[in-house]
Order: sequence, then structure tokens, then C-alpha cells
Amino acid sequence: MHRVRSYRVILIFLSLLPFLARGQEINYDSLLQRIDTVENPVYKPVISFSYGVLDYFGDVQNSFLSPVIGNNAMAVNLATYVDRQHYFVGNFNFLLGNLSGNAYDHSDVSRNLNFRTSLTSIGANVEYRFAPFIKKEALVRPYLSLGASILNFNAKGDLTDGNGQTYYYWQDGSIRDTPESSPGDAQFLYRDYTYETDLRDREQEEFGLGDYSQTALAVPLTLGAHFRISDRAFFSLGVSYYYALTDMLDNVAYEGTSIQGSKGNDSFFYSHLSLHFDLFSDPTTRTVDLLYADVEFDELLFDDEDGDFVLDIADRCPATPYGIEVDSTGCPLDMDLDGVPDYLDDEPYSELDAWVDEHGVTITEEEFDEAMSRRDNAMPRDEVEEYMSIISGEYRPNTEVSIPEKFQAFDADGNGELSLEELMQAIDQYFDLQQDLDVDEIRQLNDFFFSQ
Repeated sequence: MHRVRSYRVILIFLSLLPFLARGQEINYDSLLQRIDTVENPVYKPVISFSYGVLDYFGDVQNSFLSPVIGNNAMAVNLATYVDRQHYFVGNFNFLLGNLSGNAYDHSDVSRNLNFRTSLTSIGANVEYRFAPFIKKEALVRPYLSLGASILNFNAKGDLTDGNGQTYYYWQDGSIRDTPESSPGDAQFLYRDYTYETDLRDREQEEFGLGDYSQTALAVPLTLGAHFRISDRAFFSLGVSYYYALTDMLDNVAYEGTSIQGSKGNDSFFYSHLSLHFDLFSDPTTRTVDLLYADVEFDELLFDDEDGDFVLDIADRCPATPYGIEVDSTGCPLDMDLDGVPDYLDDEPYSELDAWVDEHGVTITEEEFDEAMSRRDNAMPRDEVEEYMSIISGEYRPNTEVSIPEKFQAFDADGNGELSLEELMQAIDQYFDLQQDLDVDEIRQLNDFFFSQ
């Protein structure tokens, strides 16, 4: 019995080994990079686009109202914080859409009315997102806003059909071409829902009324919720109630119109879906590279003054004319190895070890010595070195620093120098646990690279 229990304990321990080993793994990314939070990022306006429906409330309104059925409308909004604590957001918006209403009354046929108006609104409001109680990073953030806007409208009615016949509503619910009280047969008509009659002009021409402005103020109140997509994007669902400071949106008012309406101003709802994009604000976090973070690099080490794509620190010919093809050391190509670069060589295919002049043209040794004897000035150092290397059989002073023995394994190409690529490969192998080096040896390797 005790043996069975011992086996069970061993099996449980073995099953947990992968999880224990995983807990000991080192996150090397955290050693190479650090993510810092920006304390005071610059927030810039957020742009949003919304689409929804308008529903009218007034004297001439539809018998059925729904937040998802109505007249189409769209809006554009710019938002930005208006306080240092980022509790309140200022919105500047433009709304474009249509409002319409159709009222039917079989008992009083004079109350069978309809209208349609184009609607534009330019406004601003202040929005509260319940900060600091709900964080900005929350998946869902409710909000409410209150503001003011300017409305422009132009009510029109569908009073005649396509042939110009006036609609007359009868108590049986039909539409005829003559009043119900008129004798004789009446022809049935059907609405074409073309709003052809300007209702304010009709009031002025037929009744001497309609002297009202088609521009009015409104007070919008909005309730909704924002849903986070990412740090730079979110969408929202909301309902805006616009209380207009006019009773003339449908051309039916308590005073000033031929058809008297009830007391009170008109209003409408805007139910919408919005998409918000923060395209211009500064990032809230930044990534800091920790590798060599404590080393102050000289920017001159990474310059390429002659533009030959070989850094000055490794360029053996730092003043190469622009556009000249160079080798891996930054020196112009010399295909015949006569010491005169190809772009200055008048004889680009001289024989190997031939004596040449300053233009790369083959001459005799006697001519070379004669040219040297006629020089008024001393031979430049580079020509002396070239001459000595020729007459001494590829003689070249050894002024290079030798690679320490413990680092020679990193010289992959065996050229006696430690290149930047070889240094970075050694560091990568260290972090991948492929090199038996400690931190001090890595620093020594780095110091040797810059001492070359």
C-alpha cells in the first residue's frame, strides 16, 4: 500500500516538472528592452464618423416611432480634452440628414398632414466619461454630453400628385381629387411621396403667414457607451435628443401658421453608431533598448562622410569621390592591382607587378627611377609605402592589434579583425546560452572591438 502511494507521488511530481521548468525560464526580451509609460503625452483631436437615423417629435409626427427606423443621417465629430485631468471632452460636430412626419386622422380630415425637411446642424458639446471612476483602458465606458447647436431646415410638403392634382382626404381613409363634400364622382389619387411644395412660401402666398426663420438653436443631450477596440480606436452607440428652440420644423405651430398645433417646441432623436480614430496623439508608452544603454557612442563612429556605404570607422579610404565603386574596406576598386584606382587608371589592365606612372600606364623601372629623381618635393608617404611594398615583396608593416586568444573563435572569416557583425553574433550567442562567457568577458570583447 505504501509502495502504491510512493508511485503516485512520483507520478504527480513528474507531471509538474514541465510547469516548474517553465517557471524558471528567463525572459530575455525584458533584459534587452524596457517599456516605459509616457507621463505627459500630447493628446490631439480624435476624429469620428457616425451613421444613424432621425426620428421627429412634434405636431406632424409618424404614428410609429423606433430608434432603428427613421430618416438616415450622418455626422462628423472632432474631440479633444478640455481639462488637465482629462475628465471632460469637448466635441465639435456637423450633422446632415432629413426629418419627416406623416399624420393621419380619419375623424378630422384637415389633420392629415405631412412634411419633409433637410436638416443640418453645427454644434459643440462637453462630454463626461465618468473619469476617474472608470479608467480609460476599460472595455466599456458610458458617457453623457450636453451642448448647443445651430439648425437649418426647410419644410416641404407632398400636397399634389405628379399631375398637379391636389390631395383631398376622405373619412374612409381614401385620397380623392375633390373634397368629400363636393357632388359628383371623385377619382382616387395616390401619394407619390414627392415633397414638391415649399410650406413656408405657401403660408406666405395663401394666408399671409409663415414669417419665421428657418434657422434655430437647439440643445442636444446625448447618452451612450464607448467600446474599446485598441489604444487608437473605439466605437460607440448613443442616442442624442435635440430640443429645438422653435416650433416651426414641420410648419405647424401654436401661433403663426394656418394650421394650429399644440404648444411646445419641436424635437427629434438621433440614434447612431460611431467610429473614433486617434490618429495624431503621441504614444502613451515607449520602448527603450537596454543593450549598450550605458554606453555613450560617438556619433562620428557611425558617419559615412564620403557616402560610399562604408562607415568612417572602417573606411581605409575616407575621401573617396562620390559615386565611385569601392570594395569592402571603402577603397576604390583597382582591378589590375597597380596601385592606381580604376577611375584614375588610363591602362586598367596592366600586367601584374608592372611599373606604372601616376596614370596607371606601364613604364620601365629606369623611367620610374628617373621620374623620382626629377621630383622637387619629397615623395608622399602613401607612395613611399607603395614603393617599399613593391621592392620588398609585398612588405607591409604590421600595425594591427591582435585578437586575444580567448576571442579568436569569434573571428569567423579569419581576417585577424573583429567586425561589427562578428561582435553582434557573439553577443547573440551569449544571450542564447551558446557561449561560456560571463558579463565581464562580454565587456572586454566590446572594449577590444572599439580599440581596433
